[in-house]
Amino acid sequence: MHIDTVGIVGAGTMGNGIAQVCATTGLNVVMVDISDAALNKGLATIGASLDRLIKKDKLSAADKDAALARIRPSTNYDDLKGAQLVIEAATENLELKIKILRQLDGLLAPETLVATNTSSISITQLAAVTGRADRFIGMHFFNPVPMMALVEIIRGLQTSDATHDAVRELALRLGKTPITVKNSPGFVVNRILVPMINEAFFVLAEGLASPEDIDAGMKLGCNHPIGPLALADMIGLDVCLAVMNVYFAEFNDSKYRPCPLLKEMVAAGYLGRKTGRGVYTY
Repeated sequence: MHIDTVGIVGAGTMGNGIAQVCATTGLNVVMVDISDAALNKGLATIGASLDRLIKKDKLSAADKDAALARIRPSTNYDDLKGAQLVIEAATENLELKIKILRQLDGLLAPETLVATNTSSISITQLAAVTGRADRFIGMHFFNPVPMMALVEIIRGLQTSDATHDAVRELALRLGKTPITVKNSPGFVVNRILVPMINEAFFVLAEGLASPEDIDAGMKLGCNHPIGPLALADMIGLDVCLAVMNVYFAEFNDSKYRPCPLLKEMVAAGYLGRKTGRGVYTY
């Protein structure tokens, strides 16, 4: 299937980032959200991001205008009917995603592919609520979407080879590097990353080193751009804990036991940057 129009449900951080990379690649985009205010905010974010690329001489003003002209904002799901692929990029909430996917299923043409941008929810489970399980797939973009090269392409049990191949080809057209992943909690990146963050909290709780030295050790010894504790503050300690709880429940393996210090900090409301205090104070 050749894809020239992509529908995106959600104009938030992930949705507008996906819209930007699609539009700058030359694809037509229909970006849908529940209100004009949400759409305008998403478009403003895209405009500001493109302006930064212009300042870095990575984009011309004409290219910016052309990209914005390819994005059609709408509050009407019917406007998605012309897309060959629709990417659901709503909040990471199972019930909300199921509601959106069922709504899409009722109006899109049978051959239209549907993807979900999720970092944790089962692709197999989401595919099962649609009438196009073989044409359903996961596309996990990373934040910020215009800057991050990786896309995890997650196959549900039902995903067809043709669907996988079409979405992988699209990711390559967007200038991304796709990796193919089987459906499993956390997929690949977060399956490795979040337990590493959890282990950093165990190291901190045991008093082996200060937060600064733990982060410096991983930055300088493993060439990570940011230390695991600072990264936890950026992600949100509550999010890290929620992910570990999912792993612990799904795998029934003690190696995924959340660190008691992480649980204690979340209970205290020390969630990281968004609350002004986590491992560090902001």
